[in-house]
Amino acid sequence: MAITKQDLLFLKLGGSLITDKTAVESVRDNVLTRLAEEIAIARAARPDLRLVLGHGSGSFGHVAAARHQTRDGVVTAEQWMGFCEVSAAATRLNRLVCGALLEAGVPVVSIQPSASAVCSDGRLMEMSTTPIKSALDVGLTPLVYGDVAFDRVRGGTIISTEDVFSFLAMELEPKWLLLAGNTPGVFDGRGEVISRISPANFDVVSDALGRSEGTDVTGGMDSKVRGMLALLQERQGLSIRIFSGLEPGRLRRVLLDPAEPAGTLLTA
Repeated sequence: MAITKQDLLFLKLGGSLITDKTAVESVRDNVLTRLAEEIAIARAARPDLRLVLGHGSGSFGHVAAARHQTRDGVVTAEQWMGFCEVSAAATRLNRLVCGALLEAGVPVVSIQPSASAVCSDGRLMEMSTTPIKSALDVGLTPLVYGDVAFDRVRGGTIISTEDVFSFLAMELEPKWLLLAGNTPGVFDGRGEVISRISPANFDVVSDALGRSEGTDVTGGMDSKVRGMLALLQERQGLSIRIFSGLEPGRLRRVLLDPAEPAGTLLTA
């Protein structure tokens, strides 16, 4: 079923999709430009499309975070300097993503998670949703991203885009959470895409899930799927799709009809 005017979509552009995670701060310019254009085309076809965008840190924030072990905690002066370096790296990529979207004609406004996010032992507990709601109310497209965050237990930590989306989903109540990556979906042990994952079959497929290619301080596909299944248990009425953003036209089609068979569908 196609989305309705009242439906809100969350879309993440994966860090492995828009950057080369085996290099340092390397953007896939052609891919990012095409994705921005597809988002613009989808918005033009559906002027009432309500969309919250997010992107991963890829070869920007993840590399710096791994070097400083920021996710595990921040205590010393050296670690706090690393915290600042991770924040700056994530912001550099965000500016590039924001610029590509604006160039394509998407009225995007960047919302920095670390400006209001507060964690407790790695779990995101607080973050202001008012700017995001205000942007949506006036027809803008808010853009969030994986970022650093202050933590009541660890001092500082890292929050992934999935962490941010999971927190926002409880208040904004999106209909779909779309995760565009660089693979066709979630692979099984034979290298074939698993069409549907739910708590009922997760134990069967979990052994086939590994870490992502390149540096990823927030875990790989296993961590992603586990987190999304947990979100589905908490947020009734939400569906999640993991699909490839490398196939030209796929993102546009999924935005216009998220129920279109593509990649891996996660359900409760």
